[in-house]
Amino acid sequence: MTEDSIGKIRHSLAHVLALAVRKHDPEVKIAIGPSTDVGFYYDFEFSEGKGVGEENLKKLEKEMRNILKRGFTPEYKEISANAARAIFKDQPYKLELIEEIATLGKQITTYTVADFTDLCEGPHVADSKEIKPDAFTLSHVAGAYWRGSEKNTMLTRIYGVAFETKEDLETYQLQMEEAKKRDHRKLGKELDLFTFSNLVGSGLPLWTPKGTIIRKELDAYVQELRKKYNYQTVTVPHFTKKDLYEKSGHWDKFTDELFRVHTREGKEFAVKPMNCPHHTQIFDRQPHSYRDMPQRYAETTMVYRDEQSGELGGLTRVLSITQDDSHVFCRDAQVKEEFFSIWDIVDTFYKTFGFKLRVRLSFHDPEEFEKHLGTKEVWENAENALREIAQSRGADYFEAKGEAALYGPKIDFMAMDSIGREHQVATIQLDMNLPERFDLTCTNEKGDPERIVMIHCAVMGSLERFSAVLIEHFAGKFPLWLSPVQVSVLPIGDTHSEYAQKVTELLKAQNIRAELDTSAETLGKKIRNVKLNKTPYFLVIGDEEVTKDEVTLESRDNGKIGSMSVETLTEKILKEVAGKI
Repeated sequence: MTEDSIGKIRHSLAHVLALAVRKHDPEVKIAIGPSTDVGFYYDFEFSEGKGVGEENLKKLEKEMRNILKRGFTPEYKEISANAARAIFKDQPYKLELIEEIATLGKQITTYTVADFTDLCEGPHVADSKEIKPDAFTLSHVAGAYWRGSEKNTMLTRIYGVAFETKEDLETYQLQMEEAKKRDHRKLGKELDLFTFSNLVGSGLPLWTPKGTIIRKELDAYVQELRKKYNYQTVTVPHFTKKDLYEKSGHWDKFTDELFRVHTREGKEFAVKPMNCPHHTQIFDRQPHSYRDMPQRYAETTMVYRDEQSGELGGLTRVLSITQDDSHVFCRDAQVKEEFFSIWDIVDTFYKTFGFKLRVRLSFHDPEEFEKHLGTKEVWENAENALREIAQSRGADYFEAKGEAALYGPKIDFMAMDSIGREHQVATIQLDMNLPERFDLTCTNEKGDPERIVMIHCAVMGSLERFSAVLIEHFAGKFPLWLSPVQVSVLPIGDTHSEYAQKVTELLKAQNIRAELDTSAETLGKKIRNVKLNKTPYFLVIGDEEVTKDEVTLESRDNGKIGSMSVETLTEKILKEVAGKI
């Protein structure tokens, strides 16, 4: 079944859900009900005493299946604004949408499912027989502001998941059960990687010593890969005069997402939500010849965005976002080569973790061009360039309208994790707008100024979000090179502590992250703790090890390995770390 076909099933089920809810509460106010990547949802404002919670979902599911059993053929109509106003006279959210559609001069359309008529463009199934009654379920209930604005009414959002077959649904449900076990919020706490504080605030993670090791190792790896391509490290402040973002266009487009700072002198600053405008100013500090091009800047730093509190969750949606950011300033003729170089970095990085990648070309939506900066001609040229780059690369790609950045189209890398979920990770953006806004040029071979192009890239995207993906991908069992503790040293008794301390110090001297367990616990308890902490290796130190001046090595993944000298152990570990094993 194609994505379009399953999308029709999911969209139709959203309408069936609305019909079932209307039977539960005839006075309910209905908002919107689209399909999603795995199902559908619908937003409602329930009348007094008729609210729906998780306990009502099975009853609603039963009614939905009754509707499907009776059967229906969705009926499409194009109607006038006045006719729409009459149909939805008691539905304020629909009336608001009708006025908006009419103002834009667009055709108003409806779909009727059974006896429920909804304001809708479609598409839907041709017949309800296409929907398998045992291939969907209602999953959960959440709150959602109308149109995503906290200034509006909080609605009740009912989510469902739907697939072509019952088997597909069951596979997804098993995947979700596994995902719960791997939840990065649960594992992050158990492994002591990060924490949140009510005094600091939601969406502002605090990284522990162990979590910070992972962050630093990940960033060091990205910078190691970039070094091959002569990236230069730069540093910019965390806030700026509003003038910079007014010139870049971010002030108008991101007004609601900016943290603003007012000084005692009455000046207005913004805490940076991105680094690119700052980096343009580093490039523009001096004239550049074509011989200087390209210029490649890299900086790992936090940016800050004022997200709604209801959308914050774990590390996947935060207020402080760490980006392993880079910007390449180059000539038109250098774009393809630079994209390929960045693509090589991305491929190498994600292959290390066992992720399978596919590519999304994120383009603008022609019907919502006002969301972007620049002209249609510039966008068309940029998108054609990305399409040609993806084809030249032989990439497994698909195109997605409406997913572009503010200032340009982008290549988004979608990573499949170990339990079959797909995550957007790295992104490479082609930007012809900021160079225009900031008048960025180099002098060409003829001595004339030549407009340059900007390429934006974050290999991890957001370090916080990527860390969440990685924790769940590995279920907390990090590879040796990335593990906060690589080796735990476990003396059996007090008489073995001195030798265990010596072994620990020898390992640390070789930059191996070794941890000595000096607790009074039994060996069995110490080993259980090591396994709970998911440490890759541990050493048991007893009489035999002390006598022979050796260690007994055991592996998290491969069981008991055997006895060896500390020198042999060190060589083994350093070799595995160097190979990113």
